[in-house]
Amino acid sequence: MSTVKESAINIIKNLPEHATWDDIIYQLYVKEKIDSSLKAAEQGRIVCHENVRKL
Repeated sequence: MSTVKESAINIIKNLPEHATWDDIIYQLYVKEKIDSSLKAAEQGRIVCHENVRKL
């Protein structure tokens, strides 16, 4: 398992040379949202499709 710092470094290394600060920030934001969503799903904090449609 990699640390947050290692993950961030890998994301930045894989961006094109002409990447902007906004590109970097966006990619880090997306990674954090995906990680937190996966953690929530693992903990059972999900809502089934039918219940979402009822909202």
